[in-house]
Amino acid sequence: MTGATWSTFALMATDRLRTGSDGITRCWWCGDDPLYVRYHDDEWGHEVVDDTRLFEKLCLEGFQSGLSWLTILRKRENFRAAFDGFDPAKVAVYGTAEVQRLLNDAGIVRHRGKIESTINNAARMLELEAAHGSLYAWVQQFRPAPTNLTLTSEFRATCPESVAMSKALKKAGWSFVGPTTMYAFMQAMGLVDDHLEGCERRP
Repeated sequence: MTGATWSTFALMATDRLRTGSDGITRCWWCGDDPLYVRYHDDEWGHEVVDDTRLFEKLCLEGFQSGLSWLTILRKRENFRAAFDGFDPAKVAVYGTAEVQRLLNDAGIVRHRGKIESTINNAARMLELEAAHGSLYAWVQQFRPAPTNLTLTSEFRATCPESVAMSKALKKAGWSFVGPTTMYAFMQAMGLVDDHLEGCERRP
């Protein structure tokens, strides 16, 4: 999960928080892997306003489908190098040679459908920015009411707003933007804050 397609987890309340060796209590899912802990502490649920970083997060959520988020985190710098820092203007003009280069790059997830989707979505991103000013401004219409996840809350993998966002993007020609992927994106970019009550990173 980017933290979270966590509806698949049936956890007792006592298992939903974890106190690390540093004495900090966190959501259980980041475990003790230093990279995952930093992601939990410094990124997940923190609002991102920069469109390039938002596009990156959206693309990486698509690559994560069917894989663990930690796998994507470990490859993130490779992804950034391979996709020109996820600059949509550069990625949108990739052609056959770039697709083959990416398929040969062992540092990323070599999935043709996801690679071609990223190129397509870069072009759609430019269209969205031209029409709405920025991706950040556009996603604000899908901001859900604040959550307050307690130790006994039922976890969710989608919400009505992520379903609506998915439908809007698909209608505009985006791909790999299903409702679960969009909810993970909303968590990752801070449109929702699903840190658990008792987690020291919850505001």
